[in-house]
Amino acid sequence: MDIEELTRRCLSAGTDEETCAHHLKEQILSMKPGASSDYALSMARAVVEEVKNSNLATSALTEYTKADVTMGEFGVGSRGIGDFFAHRQFPKIIGGSGASVGVDEMDDAGAVEAGGKYIITTVDGMHSRLSDYPFLAGFHVTRATLRDVYVMGAKPVAMLSDIHVGDDGDVAKIFDYTAGISVVSEAMDIPLVTGSTLRIGGDMVLGSRMTGCVGAVGVADHLTARTATEPGDCILMTEGAGGGTIATAAIYSGFPDVVEKTINIQFLRACEALLKSDVLPKIHTMTDVTNGGLRGDAYEMAETAGCDIVIVEDDLRSLVDPDVLNMLDALEIDYLGVSLDALLVVTRPEDADAVINVVASTGVTMKKIGYVTEGPGDAKLISGGEMTDFIPRFRESAYTPIKKVVDTTPHDFDAMKERVEQAADAARDKKERVLASLRQAE
Repeated sequence: MDIEELTRRCLSAGTDEETCAHHLKEQILSMKPGASSDYALSMARAVVEEVKNSNLATSALTEYTKADVTMGEFGVGSRGIGDFFAHRQFPKIIGGSGASVGVDEMDDAGAVEAGGKYIITTVDGMHSRLSDYPFLAGFHVTRATLRDVYVMGAKPVAMLSDIHVGDDGDVAKIFDYTAGISVVSEAMDIPLVTGSTLRIGGDMVLGSRMTGCVGAVGVADHLTARTATEPGDCILMTEGAGGGTIATAAIYSGFPDVVEKTINIQFLRACEALLKSDVLPKIHTMTDVTNGGLRGDAYEMAETAGCDIVIVEDDLRSLVDPDVLNMLDALEIDYLGVSLDALLVVTRPEDADAVINVVASTGVTMKKIGYVTEGPGDAKLISGGEMTDFIPRFRESAYTPIKKVVDTTPHDFDAMKERVEQAADAARDKKERVLASLRQAE
């Protein structure tokens, strides 16, 4: 519960300060039943005072141009077309970075050259619905961030973590979360070297909600970025049992036994084997099936590489863990639109068997699932002999009961996109104004 937000809304509605404070007191007591009424009222009055004072901060630095579009309405973080559109706005704000792989390429990680090597950096946020399951949150976010380094053709060398817990969260959460990170860290011999621990919103957010991220740094001689995909290539995919998304679906949909299927490091082992093999230079692109499932990744790969990606469904279902697939089928969740945590490799057809054999040496199955052709950058799916557009939906497949309720496409999406783009442009202009001011002061 964000008591600062509640107070802003109360005062904005024209309610007097003391009434807002008494209303807020009841909200505080509902979250802190052990607190006295006097303490809760004093806390509420302090919040009202801070909010009132903060309303006086109205400079160009403290204000921002609003899109009047909420994160939920636009599907940001939901790995669909709204989310992809929002992420496409970042390059214009960040500008030219001189990176070997920059944010404009929408790849799994970024890369810069230093000392004759490529330095790869990436960060992944923990699954928001695993807040009450810190170990799972830590394990899966660590595996995710390492995947993003590996698929760039890099060897991860260090990790960092960040964790924020609400004011009422048990301190044990930060330890259990770190234990989940450390399992992957020790299993893969990649050290966790630094981190940060804070409360969400300081004193202003009540409850036990937890969020956090894990970042990683890697080193590479040969990049396997998405831009290297070219017509004539074939697409390979490993088996997958999912990660944080599948664990979340299992927990909140009544399939707890499926959670254990997600506790593995087979993806990472397969990548390690590829990095150590002589087939690595023959690999054009690697990525992981996460963002909006294969639908989202094929769409992003095609757009980034500027050629068509064709996926053939014939063998796809056989690459999904049977228990995971049974759960997805039972819940009517599109397995092509959800994160499977499988490895995708793009290479020349004549090198495909060599790649498959290296991956097989780690006990992981990999099959050919598609190919690349000349085209404008579209993704296609061949199913039952029929080719159709293979595009992400507004959000990734709804994989929990609440997601099935909110999984709707807004009727005014085009108008929303225009306002989102205007807000991004305003942020870019603000950056340029502040930069100009700093340079002038030098």
